[in-house]
Amino acid sequence: MKKIFLDSDIILDALLKRPGFYLPAMNIINLAYQLHFKAITSSVAFVNVHYFLDKFDRANKFQLLIDLRSIVSIIEIGETTIDLALKSGFSDFEDAVQCYAAMGAKADIIITRNIKDYKQSTITVLTAEQFLRTL
Repeated sequence: MKKIFLDSDIILDALLKRPGFYLPAMNIINLAYQLHFKAITSSVAFVNVHYFLDKFDRANKFQLLIDLRSIVSIIEIGETTIDLALKSGFSDFEDAVQCYAAMGAKADIIITRNIKDYKQSTITVLTAEQFLRTL
């Protein structure tokens, strides 16, 4: 089964129903729920999602996270991931951490909205729309 890494922007697009981005992101989460592939994200992304939910959907944040957690597996960030990210030369440190976390988890694909920050990734990086077209 393919392992798909979801960046925090994709999760937020789905949970916050962001106009123009909601449907593709939610479709990916629904496909993961139906077990078409295994969806993963990092512990850092999960915390980032909580931070934004607290600002935009405080009343529902924990239920949204509980529901998400029932579908998406969480991978931990350790010293090796941070060390690789620090030395990577990525322009965005958080994206470097996400990329190396995905690599460490042996993800097949990273789904994000900012592909440009993942230029150095050795894993295929796609937008939600691009990924859905591959199915």
